[in-house]
Amino acid sequence: MSGQSLLVPGKLSPTRAVPASIPRPEYVGKDGPAPYEGPEVQDAETIERMRIAGRIAARAMEEAAKLIAPGVTTDELDRVAHEYMCDHGAYPSTLGYRGFPKSLCSSVNEVICHGIPDTTVLQDGDIVNLDVTAFIHGVHGDNNATYLCGDVDEESRLLVERTRESLTRAIKAVKPGRRINIVGRVIESYAKRFGYGVVRDFTGHGVNTSFHSGLIVPHYDSPHHTTEIKPGMTFTIEPMLTLGTYEYDMWEDGWTVVTKDRKRTAQFEHTLVVTDTGAEILTLP
Repeated sequence: MSGQSLLVPGKLSPTRAVPASIPRPEYVGKDGPAPYEGPEVQDAETIERMRIAGRIAARAMEEAAKLIAPGVTTDELDRVAHEYMCDHGAYPSTLGYRGFPKSLCSSVNEVICHGIPDTTVLQDGDIVNLDVTAFIHGVHGDNNATYLCGDVDEESRLLVERTRESLTRAIKAVKPGRRINIVGRVIESYAKRFGYGVVRDFTGHGVNTSFHSGLIVPHYDSPHHTTEIKPGMTFTIEPMLTLGTYEYDMWEDGWTVVTKDRKRTAQFEHTLVVTDTGAEILTLP
């Protein structure tokens, strides 16, 4: 793996403005979201609204990813995604969620998830995860992907490729009547073939009118998560695989999660709706 130095926190830019005409999620300006008390199975109208949110989130991520190159700051990636969502009438779901200060998460190299965009400059050989969620018409669409920056070493490149494949395999395993832990069983069995760690404490989740509904979708083989998968359920799958341990440390910012051994990690995510025969991806550009 690349011998690059470990990340350190950069400086934050001022909070980006969202036009007053764009509706906010209920949690903005509060310490946290209200508990979700609705169903995990959504009606057709809600699912159609989620298709719109999912497309905007996917396209915003795609636009930001076009800029990934050595010398670019993670704050610049945040700016592009923020402007895309606002230009399309969507609110960046992460902005103000439990106090998160930016419009996407940018997790570089050893950062598992929830990295905060700042003055950090991308280096040749980095791997960069972007996590973008859009809120529009009262619902959220949530996705992320890991990208290569410049000339990336083979070990890291394979980690990214195989993490993407683990998500693909997990999505194919989603069928009505199965238990939600089929997702983690498929991901962990695939990851073990390569000796990768599978992060346990950060999971997929139900998503709909709520950013996180309370439904947990583990990415490891858990006997405790036995919720039956039903048509109309909407949730994310977002495996986080590591080159070493799945254990982690948290930066003082209370958000940035890094591998305890500081080895690299990759992640991919889609928002899904369960159909009568499998799953439809709602976060495609």
